[in-house]
Amino acid sequence: MKPVIVYSSDYCPYCMRAKYLLESKGVAFEEIKVDGKPQVRAEMSQKAGRTSVPQIWIGSTHVGGCDDLYALERAGKLDALLAA
Repeated sequence: MKPVIVYSSDYCPYCMRAKYLLESKGVAFEEIKVDGKPQVRAEMSQKAGRTSVPQIWIGSTHVGGCDDLYALERAGKLDALLAA
């Protein structure tokens, strides 16, 4: 399984939903919190081209945010991306 990275923030409902989906699928992921860490948030923003959290990567593929992750799941493409 490819490594999964989730940039998140405490008390972010979208972050919680995204992590819940990954956990419910048994996916181990690295969580990088951006709270109070402007350098980490800037690094995430530069990589993703977005400032909102969560920002999710599966391997080298930038998935996007929570809605993007759930869209992949609804389309039946998330499991293939995780396994590829």
